[in-house]
Amino acid sequence: TQWLAVHFAREYNKKLRVNAIAPGFFLTEQNRYLVMDKKTGKPTPRGETIIAHTPMSELGQPEDLIGVAVWLASGASRFVTGVVVPVDGGFSAFSGV
Repeated sequence: TQWLAVHFAREYNKKLRVNAIAPGFFLTEQNRYLVMDKKTGKPTPRGETIIAHTPMSELGQPEDLIGVAVWLASGASRFVTGVVVPVDGGFSAFSGV
């Protein structure tokens, strides 16, 4: 992301911003069967491990990405480029990933 931000600014337009959103563990239809027990609706052992290593103690919801995406697309972040914004409930800070 950092290299791409510098490259695009130099080659194309100084005002072009390149950023990324790094989602953590989100509950989606793609992974629901891995992290939630279908019968009980409670976390599976894998889900419990993920939640235990997430300071906010929950899985993310897709809607949790909206605020960061809107901010990065808005003028409020006009001087932000070359960053990766983690949206992971603190997982990356806590687990050492």
